Amino acid sequence: MRRYKHFHRKEKRQPSSRAIFIVKEILITWAEIVLVIFLAYFITDKTLLKSPVSSESMSPTLKLGDVIIVNKLAYEFSLPARNDVIVYKQAGREHSYYEISRVIGLPGEKVRITNGTIYINDNPIEEKINVPAIKNSGLAEDGVVLDNNEFFVLGDNRNKSEDSRFANVGNIIKSDIIGKAVATEKPFSFVSKLNLKENAVIEDDKTSSSIAKE
Repeated sequence: MRRYKHFHRKEKRQPSSRAIFIVKEILITWAEIVLVIFLAYFITDKTLLKSPVSSESMSPTLKLGDVIIVNKLAYEFSLPARNDVIVYKQAGREHSYYEISRVIGLPGEKVRITNGTIYINDNPIEEKINVPAIKNSGLAEDGVVLDNNEFFVLGDNRNKSEDSRFANVGNIIKSDIIGKAVATEKPFSFVSKLNLKENAVIEDDKTSSSIAKE
């Protein structure tokens, strides 16, 4: 009979299931860390911005020194709406800070200011915020017609604001808009809820009730 030699090979040692589990856990943890860092960078750099208020043009809604939170993606897929508070920086202007104003006129509209009243397409608008009567109509005295990518903006501090009424600012084009001012940081408040006439009425009612009780 033919004899066959049997060679005994050393069996490869397979890593234990516990070792595999540990390696997987380490990889998952590192992947989660990388994802969190990426999301944090994306949110802070691409979607949100903090900006100080550098003038009194939006007072009393936004005061000098307030820090606002800006949504940089607000107008990626839509246009600013009337009464939105926008943050913008016009190309060609030398200063480094951002401007903040309220949208009054939308693309294609005609804006006119007569005797302190704002007219959109010859119809007077009723403002929802507390603002002083406009003394200087500027370029809007005879009416300003906006192009398809232009917005007419005003500061809430109407008589101490550089805005679309003046030639050095003019109409704001869509590409100059950084984003929408959504909140103040300290104290935290939504910008859309600040300086509303309806809030002033509520406060007046509370004051009247308090005086009556006394």
